[in-house]
Amino acid sequence: MSELRKDIISGRWVIIAAERGKRPDDFRPAPVEKIKEPAGFCPFCEGNESKTPREVYALRKNGKRPDRPGWLVRVVPNKFPALTRGIPPVQHEDGIFRWMDGVGVHEVVIETPDHDKELSDLPLYHLQHVLETYKKRVVSIEEEFQYKYVHVFKNKGREAGASLSHPHSQIVATPIIPKKVNEELYGCERLHRQYGECIVCRIIRDETRKGDRLILRNDHFCVVAPFAPRFPFEMRIYPLRHSAWYTSLTKAESFWLARTLRTTLGKLKTTLSDPPYNFYIHQAPNPNLPHEAWANVEESFHWHFEIIPVLTRVAGFEWGTGFYINPVPPETAAGFVRGSG
Repeated sequence: MSELRKDIISGRWVIIAAERGKRPDDFRPAPVEKIKEPAGFCPFCEGNESKTPREVYALRKNGKRPDRPGWLVRVVPNKFPALTRGIPPVQHEDGIFRWMDGVGVHEVVIETPDHDKELSDLPLYHLQHVLETYKKRVVSIEEEFQYKYVHVFKNKGREAGASLSHPHSQIVATPIIPKKVNEELYGCERLHRQYGECIVCRIIRDETRKGDRLILRNDHFCVVAPFAPRFPFEMRIYPLRHSAWYTSLTKAESFWLARTLRTTLGKLKTTLSDPPYNFYIHQAPNPNLPHEAWANVEESFHWHFEIIPVLTRVAGFEWGTGFYINPVPPETAAGFVRGSG
């Protein structure tokens, strides 16, 4: 029989419909055709630096000049940004309608000069550089006080929303706190009052004790298939040390995060034949700004990665009801991934 399961933080219910006949092996897709850039040209490849906006940050070999070859990780403004930098926007009202100018930041993190190397293929030191680049850019953007939230995310593959195949991530800063983040903040603060501790710290402890949804754990991080996942093989990476902000990551932790992320993405690649996926980081809002609504955010919120392979389609039932139907129980998915590679 199927189950209705509730996500304790968001309050969202999902349907775990294992009887729909889907086995983990059924989600190994046929080989996906790679995105073809126009005439085989890729603006993110080394040697094409003049084809992107001027870099705002880069890790380079000693003596190499900006916007020239010789970089390991490079950050440039998005050529077609969703939001653009500007003065703090003013909210406008027209009766019941409210809006503001599209002020924000939209950057692209080009993860490697190598067009064909994904994050799971990179040496640990290089992946650590990518993760530390995220941190440095978030810290820098948060110094511009009009940005309340900075979101780091990656789309891999056309089905996951990528328009270029060269490995890259994106960073978007907004002058408001996104709705889903607000919901998590509210849920974490409410549950902190109820249980007297961070709910994610409690989840880590309980999932480690039970073990059936735990995919891996080391001295600094654990990977879990959440109890009420929206999608097959959805995963979370949680730091064991409580912190509300990704930007609190230490050098040692960034090494272990690189190791954890590479292992997790490698298992995903092996288990599901290199599927398209999205990942993103959820952390607390800009710590440089007052957040009266979340006075206890430092104690109640716990930053984390969410990884979502794109294996199913959201359809009319999900859009119309907010219920997600997941045909693979997280216990099955976790066991399948745990046993791979």
